[in-house]
Amino acid sequence: MIDPGERQRALFLHAHPDDETINNGATMARYAADGVGVTLLTCTLGEEGEVLVPELAGLAVDHADQLGGYRIAELAAAMNELGIRDSRFLGGPGRWRDSGMMGTAANEHPRAFWQADLDEICAAAVDVIREVRPHVLVTYDENGGYGHPDHIQAHRVAMAAFDAAADPDYRPDLGPAWSIAKAYWCAIPRSAMHATIEAMRDAGETAFDVDPDSLPPGTPDELVTTAIDARDFLPAKVAAMRAHATQILVDGLLFALSNNIANKAFAIEHYQLVRGTRGTDVGPDGLESDLFSGLSLNAVTGISPQPGSVPAPPGRSIPPQPGSVPAPPGRPASA
Repeated sequence: MIDPGERQRALFLHAHPDDETINNGATMARYAADGVGVTLLTCTLGEEGEVLVPELAGLAVDHADQLGGYRIAELAAAMNELGIRDSRFLGGPGRWRDSGMMGTAANEHPRAFWQADLDEICAAAVDVIREVRPHVLVTYDENGGYGHPDHIQAHRVAMAAFDAAADPDYRPDLGPAWSIAKAYWCAIPRSAMHATIEAMRDAGETAFDVDPDSLPPGTPDELVTTAIDARDFLPAKVAAMRAHATQILVDGLLFALSNNIANKAFAIEHYQLVRGTRGTDVGPDGLESDLFSGLSLNAVTGISPQPGSVPAPPGRSIPPQPGSVPAPPGRPASA
């Protein structure tokens, strides 16, 4: 258990505004309500996003190219709904730009996050880690969930900074070394994805008469370690989604479903533990039920894992230290 005098702290690292709410909104709201120090670190402003509000279409990249600034305000409103008080942009707002979908011209923009120097973005993340001193880090898997270049790059910087922040020889000017005890990747269990589609069909949602195999692959069930039940915070997550109005149509499609289906699909959020020790607090499904489970206090380096730390998952790579990761190609193939 964690010393009652030590405040738990978690860092969520995401690519664009709205990614945090879609992936972790209920989790973030639950922990914030429990008094956990929750920090959001967003890598870009999401300048390349589509605009779903017709009245705001002029903000889009092919018009005024002002969407990024507008999404700063959307993100602030969303964080207010989730109760998050510490939201930051990697390197400051606008330092790196949304790279667009894989294989598009936006990948080549001079400020594209996909083209960013890995040492520079790692140092920017380490700066935040050593200031905030999180015990838990949450980000994407090595494919960024669905192959978006900014999600992949966010994964790379998160895992590189996880290691670099703990190295006292790495950039001592950024502050004392800090070891994060646990790292998680966002996960959508394949079985849950299929079950949700079936539940939607049974509820008469004919818009979801789709082949599950045509959707993003999800996470193999055997790799999912953790399920955070935050159903009490589904209203906060939905409100935060509404705040991202240019990107999410809350009143259509998924959110017209019955409460039971929505609760299961959107307020029980899953994770894959990739660094640290799996805790002993488990739910009825046998999965870890708390991101902080199994941690003990270390007054020097923070909260440290117990013996038996989880290595990189079988068959899935963890990026090496900054400097050894090859720069992304100039025009990657479409994912």
